[in-house]
Amino acid sequence: MDNITLIPDFYFIAFSKIGRPHLILFAVLLFIYVICIGWNMMIFVVILLDPILQKPMYFFLRSLAFVDILYISISLPKVFDIIISGNIRVSFAGCFTQMCFFIFLACTEICLLTAMSYDRYIAICFPLHYALLMEKTKCDLLVAGCWMSGFGNSVFLTVFASYLSFCKSTHINQFYCEFKTLMKISCGNTYRFLIVMLLEAFLMGLCPFLLIMLSYTKIIASILGMHSRGQRKKAFSTCTSHLIILLIFYGTLLFMYMRPPSQNSEQLDRIFSVLYLAVTPTLNPLIYSLRNEEIKNAIQNILTSHVREISKLSCT
Repeated sequence: MDNITLIPDFYFIAFSKIGRPHLILFAVLLFIYVICIGWNMMIFVVILLDPILQKPMYFFLRSLAFVDILYISISLPKVFDIIISGNIRVSFAGCFTQMCFFIFLACTEICLLTAMSYDRYIAICFPLHYALLMEKTKCDLLVAGCWMSGFGNSVFLTVFASYLSFCKSTHINQFYCEFKTLMKISCGNTYRFLIVMLLEAFLMGLCPFLLIMLSYTKIIASILGMHSRGQRKKAFSTCTSHLIILLIFYGTLLFMYMRPPSQNSEQLDRIFSVLYLAVTPTLNPLIYSLRNEEIKNAIQNILTSHVREISKLSCT
């Protein structure tokens, strides 16, 4: 941990060519941030209050909305600071704290998406045993396991990354701190760090993705075996939203961490970082709320009840 005294600060240079202040970029990112926080908060509150939505599927969705609120709040506030004030500096401790929380929440989200695919697999392939297999205690344990897995993985990677030596540069060509970017600016033999990063991508990226694809292969086979067209349509509708989110999330994740290096890799990393950190958490609640009739009805009922209360107060 001597790095703290040798390298007191890092500098984000991803926005060095943009100029200051860049109001259009700030306005776009602020709009995304407000929409993400607002919609995820609405999903969280609606699922918490509506008795009809007290089901395992919505319990996982509520947890996902909470993760997304924290997830986007890890990186974008610093981006706002960079654009407004031009302060591109971040301390060693601040950088590693941001990286720790980023890994924690990213891994937790991966585990939650995997648990949600398992929930859909049980609901469609074993509907008669669903209430028993997905009872509240088991759902609580699944969600707790997701948070614990994310936390344990985050602590391991952050401690491991603290042994990197930064003698070449302290300039991070990105707008947040993450393991891959820090490894690029480190010096010395980074072979073991590269192995750990690839192993991490395999264990926390590819393996959950393969489990999800296996679940959906069985889900699709089960749906196609249904005799009723109405049943098939209803089963597909309950899985479509989750599948769209999975494709967006894993598409950006796998492209960032498992693609071969190229000449424009740093520019592509920044583009996909925006998708990965800001756009995906914003799309999650929008996709679920727009494609799910129960959530739309719950939002409408809550808004209607609040309008009635306000009208009663105004009349009195």
